Amino acid sequence: MRNHGRPGEGVESTYAWMRLVACLALGALGGVGMWSVVVVLPQVQAEFGVDRGSASIPYTAVMLGFAFGGVFMGRIADRFGIVVPVLIGAAALGLGYFGAAHSTSLWQFALCHGLLIGFLGTSTVFGPLIADVSHWFSRNRGIAVGICASGSYFAGTIWPTAIQWMTADMGWRTAYMVVGSVCFVGMLPLALALRRPVPHQRPAPAAAPDRSGRALSPNRLQLLLVVAGITCCLAMSMPQVHIVAYCGDLGYGVARGAEMLSLMLGFGIVSRLASGWISDHIGGVRTLLLGSVLQGLTLFFYLPFDGLTSLYVVSALFGLAQGGIVPSYAIIVREYMPAREAGTRVGLVLMATIVGMALGGWLSGVIFDLTGSYQAAFVNGIVWNLVNVSIGLWLLSRRPPRLAAA
Repeated sequence: MRNHGRPGEGVESTYAWMRLVACLALGALGGVGMWSVVVVLPQVQAEFGVDRGSASIPYTAVMLGFAFGGVFMGRIADRFGIVVPVLIGAAALGLGYFGAAHSTSLWQFALCHGLLIGFLGTSTVFGPLIADVSHWFSRNRGIAVGICASGSYFAGTIWPTAIQWMTADMGWRTAYMVVGSVCFVGMLPLALALRRPVPHQRPAPAAAPDRSGRALSPNRLQLLLVVAGITCCLAMSMPQVHIVAYCGDLGYGVARGAEMLSLMLGFGIVSRLASGWISDHIGGVRTLLLGSVLQGLTLFFYLPFDGLTSLYVVSALFGLAQGGIVPSYAIIVREYMPAREAGTRVGLVLMATIVGMALGGWLSGVIFDLTGSYQAAFVNGIVWNLVNVSIGLWLLSRRPPRLAAA
């Protein structure tokens, strides 16, 4: 890959690492959209007088908006650069949280989350940023993508406890207005730090046959990764979306659940960094399979262990297991697909993971309403995780042609 521009500003340069820090900070700020509604779910359910499944709809809305917005904003980033979508995201998050804070019905609340917070807001600081970072690294691409993807988990580590504290002190509506203000003010200067264009990319070579002797086209691989993304996150969503409510139902209080969510996502950061380093050595497909197997094992631990101390331990283990799964999809895309399509293709795969989270969060709420407990919801997650492991094993046996470094 050729580095165009002034010295020290290309691939693996000092500027590339500084840019990565800015992307991490953007993810930590703007990633709040994925976690705020999880914390206020019990209060929203009580205030609007709905059941648990209905109260989960705003989470589903924000995640579906996040999913489709990632593809839309990824295409904008491919065409105009990353600054434009990030500026849109900063404005949308500010408006979205103020709108949600003044909602008078569950559907208004859900619309603000789906359109402003999800589609136009938080979507800009995940897939598009990960794709952008992947252009600035080759030798250390895995760890760089892992660091960038950790922004959403930094958000999940910091924001739930902060929002829980603000909600207890001043109410969830005022807390939401504070969140919107912080996102808008904090994201604008960070967006301007990303103004330099990505380095020049070499054209990708033509696809060669895979191990079976037949070429696995980028579109076929894309479809497999989309299915894998949905299934892994159908499993992942149960603890991440419902751990706060689960702890409340067990009598431990929602504050303990918020702490467990922060602990889970804090260890998820460790997992994402470690998985990035691992993927630089064994590749994205093997890293995906490793994370999926470990996620299934730790998800099973929630069934027999529901004591307070046990839940803290299992939540930490779950974070360590699942944190590196989603970034591995981006690594696979960059290993086997053209660089010029990175924003769109990474956005499509990450869209699938978010759709899985959205559907899984809603489905777990419905299963709870039908059964009166979360045990069946955990089993549901384990079954979907087995499907993801099967896809990983198939990809490992029929690994597509690896592109030259680009």
